[in-house]
Amino acid sequence: MTEQLTPTSSRLEVEVPEEEPWLRCPGCGGLLYRKRFVRLHRVCPDCGNHARLTARQRIEQLLDPDSAHEVPLPPTAVDPLRFTDSRPYPRRLAEARSSTGEDDAVVVVTGRIGGHPLVVAVMDFGFLGGSLGVAAGEAVTCAAELALRDSLPLLLVTASGGARMQEGVLSLMQMAKTAQAMAALDEAGLLTITLVTDPTYGGVAASFATLSDVLLAEPGARLGFAGPRVIKQTINQELPEGFQTAEFLRDRGLIDGVHPRAELRQVLTRLLDVTRPDAHLSADAECGRRLLVREPARLGKRSAWETVRLARAPERLTTLEHIRLWTSGFVELLGSRCGSDSPALVGGVGLLSGQPVLLLGHQKGHDTHELVQRDFGMVTADGYRKVLRLLRLARKLRLPVVSLIDTPGAHPGLESEETGQAGAIAACIAELGALPVPVVSVITGEGGSGGALALAVSDRVLLSEHAVYSVISAEGCAAILWKTAEAAPKAAEALQLDAPSLLRHGIVDAVVPEPGDGAHTDPMEASTRLRDAVLTTLSELLPLPGPRLVRDRRARYRAYGRVQATALSEGRQR
Repeated sequence: MTEQLTPTSSRLEVEVPEEEPWLRCPGCGGLLYRKRFVRLHRVCPDCGNHARLTARQRIEQLLDPDSAHEVPLPPTAVDPLRFTDSRPYPRRLAEARSSTGEDDAVVVVTGRIGGHPLVVAVMDFGFLGGSLGVAAGEAVTCAAELALRDSLPLLLVTASGGARMQEGVLSLMQMAKTAQAMAALDEAGLLTITLVTDPTYGGVAASFATLSDVLLAEPGARLGFAGPRVIKQTINQELPEGFQTAEFLRDRGLIDGVHPRAELRQVLTRLLDVTRPDAHLSADAECGRRLLVREPARLGKRSAWETVRLARAPERLTTLEHIRLWTSGFVELLGSRCGSDSPALVGGVGLLSGQPVLLLGHQKGHDTHELVQRDFGMVTADGYRKVLRLLRLARKLRLPVVSLIDTPGAHPGLESEETGQAGAIAACIAELGALPVPVVSVITGEGGSGGALALAVSDRVLLSEHAVYSVISAEGCAAILWKTAEAAPKAAEALQLDAPSLLRHGIVDAVVPEPGDGAHTDPMEASTRLRDAVLTTLSELLPLPGPRLVRDRRARYRAYGRVQATALSEGRQR
C-alpha cells in the first residue's frame, strides 16, 4: 500500500514562520527575491548556486505532478547502542523528526517521471546530515526490493555526510545491505540511476550511491569517501581547486554528467525512455536494403591511396554529429569510473527510430583545434574501459549496440601503456564477442588496427564507400616494410584496405554508397544513407535470440583465415 503525497500530509505539517521576501545567496552574496528563487527550484539566477532541497521539495521538483505515492517502511531499531554523547541519541532523533517532519533521512516513493513509472529513494540532509543508519539503510533496501518486485527502474537521490556514528557497526553494515540490494537489480536487468546532490560522502558514497548504472550530479555537488578536511590533514598538502566537486569528478571519468537542476527531469526522462517495454523499431527497412552494396563489381574504381585520403577528409561528419542526426533523446554517458576518460571515445543511450540503443564511436573533429581536443580520435586505455562499461550496460538492459568507427588507431602514448592499453582493448573484443544483443558496426572513415576492432566485433559490419579498414596505416606499413613513407600509395594497394577488397575478403558485410564525389561533398545525405543502412540491418537482427547472435558472431570470426574461406583461398591461388 502507498499513500498519496500531498501538501497537507501530516508529515508536512511543520509550522513554517513567515519568511522575509528577500534573501541573500550563500554563493555570491547577491540579494534574491524569494518567490523568484523558489520558482527557479532554489537556484541563484546570478551565480548558479544550487541551494539544498528537502526530500519533499526534491520529489516535487523531479516527479510528474500528483504521481508520487509514499511507500510505508518497516520499523527498525531506534537506539541499538543506547548511545549518548552531549545528548542522548533518542533526543537527537526526536529533534530531527520535529525539524524536518520526517521519520528518518530517506523518503521512498513510487511515481512517474516523463510518464515512466519508477521507484525513488530521496535522502534529506536536514535529518542528521543525511547520515546512513539502520532506518536509512532499510529504506534504500526496501526501495530496491520494491523496484525488483515490480520490475521498475530505481532512482536514488543522495545527500549525506556518511555513516551514523551513534549506531556504530550496525550503521556500517548498511553499506553491505544496500550494496547487495543494488546487485540484485543488476542481476534482474533493471536500470538504476543516482542523482548526487551536495554533499554525498562516506558510507553512502562507498555503497549504493556509486553502484548505479548512471551517475548524474548537480553543479558543484561534492562526492567522496573522506572529506576534504580529513584528507588535507592526513596528507598535509593543499588540495586542487574544485576538489571532489561534480565537475572535478566528471573530468576524471567518475560520473556520467553534471546537469543544472532545471534540466534534470528532461535528462531523467530520456534515460527512462530506453526502458520502455513497448519500444520497437518504427522505420521502413526497405529504403536501407536498396542502398546496401554486397558485390565488389558494383562499386566504382578508385586507387586505394585516393580512398585513404577521402576517408580522412575533415568535412566528413563526426560520430556525435551522426548520433544527433539519427537519434532522439540521446544522453551521453561519460567516464570509465576508473579515474579517467578519453575525449576520443563517445557513447550513450538514445532512441533510433523508436528503438532504444546504445551508441558508441570514435570522435575526431573538423579542424586542428577539435582534433587536438579529441586526441585525433585515438582512444586511451580508460576510453576502452568506458566502452567496456557501456557494453555491460547494454547487456544488462538488453540494448542493441551501434558503433561508429573512425580512428587511425589506439592512442600510442606512455600513459596508455602504463594503464594497460592492450588489456583494455582485449577486454572490449571479448565482451563484444559474447554480447547477447544485436551489434552493428559502421566504419565511417578510418578503421585503424586494434583500436578500430575494439568497437567492430559485430554481427554485421557496414562500410561507408570511401572508408578504409586495415591492420596498420598505409604510412606505417610503408615506413616499416619499404623503409620510406613515400611508399604509402604502394602500401595502401598492397594492404587491400578499400571497400571492394574488404567485401571480397568478407571482412565487411555491405558497403553504403556515398553521395557525389564522397561523403564530404554532401555530409547530410551521407549520414542519412548510413542511418537507413543501420536501421535495415538492425531490423534483420532484432528478431534473433541472444544465444543465436553469439553463436553466429563467434562462428564468423572463427572462419577468418581458414583455407575453406573462398575469398582468401582465391587470393592465395593468385
